[in-house]
Amino acid sequence: MSVNQTEILERALKREKAARKAAEKILEEKSRELYLTSQRLEELLDEKSSQLEGIFENILDAYVVIDLKGDFIKFNEAATKLFGYDITRDKINVTHLIHKEDYQYAMSSFLDLQTKGFFKDYEARVYTKSKEVKWVHINGSIVFDKNKKPIAAQGIVRDITAQKASAEKLIESENRLASLIVNLDSGIVLEDENRNIVLTNNKFCELFGIDANPKDLVGMDCVAASERNKVLFKDPEGFLNRMRAIDLEKKVVIGDELEMVDGKILERNYMPIIIGEKSKGFLWTFTDVTLKRTYRKSLEAQKQKYYNIIANMNLGMVELNNNDQILMVNQSFEEMSGYTEAEVIGKNARTLFSSKEGAGLLKEEREKRKKGESNSYEFEAICKKGKRRYWLVSGAPNYNLDGEIIGSIGIHLDVTETKNLEFQKEKLLEKLEKSNDELQEYAHIVSHDLKSPLRSIDALVSWLKEDNKGKLDAVSLQNFGLIETTLEKMEQLITDVLNYSSVGAETSKKEDVDIETMFNDLIKILYIPEHIIIKKCNVLPVIKGDKTKLQQVFQNLISNSVKFIDKDDGNIIIDVEDLKSHYKFSIQDNGIGIDKKYHDKIFKIFHSLKKSKDSSGIGLSIVKKIVNLHEGEIWLDSEPNVGTTFYFTLKK
Repeated sequence: MSVNQTEILERALKREKAARKAAEKILEEKSRELYLTSQRLEELLDEKSSQLEGIFENILDAYVVIDLKGDFIKFNEAATKLFGYDITRDKINVTHLIHKEDYQYAMSSFLDLQTKGFFKDYEARVYTKSKEVKWVHINGSIVFDKNKKPIAAQGIVRDITAQKASAEKLIESENRLASLIVNLDSGIVLEDENRNIVLTNNKFCELFGIDANPKDLVGMDCVAASERNKVLFKDPEGFLNRMRAIDLEKKVVIGDELEMVDGKILERNYMPIIIGEKSKGFLWTFTDVTLKRTYRKSLEAQKQKYYNIIANMNLGMVELNNNDQILMVNQSFEEMSGYTEAEVIGKNARTLFSSKEGAGLLKEEREKRKKGESNSYEFEAICKKGKRRYWLVSGAPNYNLDGEIIGSIGIHLDVTETKNLEFQKEKLLEKLEKSNDELQEYAHIVSHDLKSPLRSIDALVSWLKEDNKGKLDAVSLQNFGLIETTLEKMEQLITDVLNYSSVGAETSKKEDVDIETMFNDLIKILYIPEHIIIKKCNVLPVIKGDKTKLQQVFQNLISNSVKFIDKDDGNIIIDVEDLKSHYKFSIQDNGIGIDKKYHDKIFKIFHSLKKSKDSSGIGLSIVKKIVNLHEGEIWLDSEPNVGTTFYFTLKK
């Protein structure tokens, strides 16, 4: 190599070395600049991160960060308040918060988050730490590292529980309102400002014979529909003209009546809907009032009918207010009192018609009416010109539509004639009672006076027999015996007549009588032959009555049975049956029996089927009288040669 070539090579190497140094210097400067830029960038990132963290800490909604396993790693204060967990102490996984019914929805949403990197408007229910259920709205995204590798997920969580509750209530309210309108018993048509149907219901379709679903009518032109439907009304043009007038005036209309061709009567109401100063539509309602109008006409006819009855009935009617002032009287009351309606209207009834003695009674009755009581009473009324009459009054309180007592109504019956008959009856009863007392006294005197000569005759016969002892033949002694027997029978007859007359005259006080005890005592004192057996089927009851008289009943009937039993083995059976208000007794024997033709006669006085010195024919008459006094009856069932059963009832 030549010198020149060597020099050129050296110079080239020097230039290359210089260039390398220059490049190294530039690289060093660029590295220093890049380092400074990197440092500045890190400072900016730290500053931005701090600023962003401050924002997330102070936002009103909850901010949460979870790792890819679902464990929460960051909460802001709003999230702590929402979920009730403390991130510094509680270990929480997202699965702890998901509501059991929303689990599948949550899993699918988190899958979208992993595949798409975000999700929006996720709404579901979550559990708080206290197991309270809340609705939340979440917008979430994936967090990546510098190598764009997913390392976590973050989300903004808003509590929408209150909004959800309000929305549900609103939906419920709308559903109730829709159901109410659809099923309302009045036809409803809601129109917009252009007279197009916004809403209607089933009843409207039914009233106008429209075979369609109410939803199908939405948007229909009401003006055109009215033109088509006018033929349904008795006065088609009147129907249209009235509807146009109502629509033109835009004023509330209540109670318009429409008569339809099929006989229905509709009540139409109209209400304009004004919001601010602008018309936003119209509400029409149609109600079938056919039954109501028919009932009202019927009620008016019934009212007139009963008014005519009241005006012309034979009972006097008076309507009073709470101060006893007369408001109305009918024609019968005018005739009863002698006053015309014009003369008594506004007058005080108590002052006008009652005496001083009767004023207190009418005042008491007025107080009863004010308490809501109804009753009947009788008072002596002073009619026109001082004429006194007796009125029977049926009084009742009078109410208004609110149920308040506003007075009274009285129905009056003139009972003057009946009252006079009662007075006469009382006088007759007093006279009869006096006569009965005198008759009873007379019966005792007569019986005493009759028995005295009988005893004298009996004594004379005894003396004659004694004085002529041994001198009288058999015929004479037999005749004297007949005289004595006749005297005994006459004395017994007088005694029985006195007993019969005194049965109703004695006024012994009724008491509880134990028939069982009385019967047992009676059997001990009666003569019962050995061949006769007395049986009792049931325990005899206790009744109210006169013990002595009741003993007479059983004594007479049992004695009769004993007397007329002609069998070697005699049976007398006593029984009782409990009826509703009475006891029915029976005394049965197997004696001679009584022919049916005598059944009604044996209870009459002085009637005896077997003539004997022991029978006066009064015993059964006395029994019947005592049974009647105890509000009972007596009868018999008998067959000759078989036996007799006497039945009688006694009131409990």
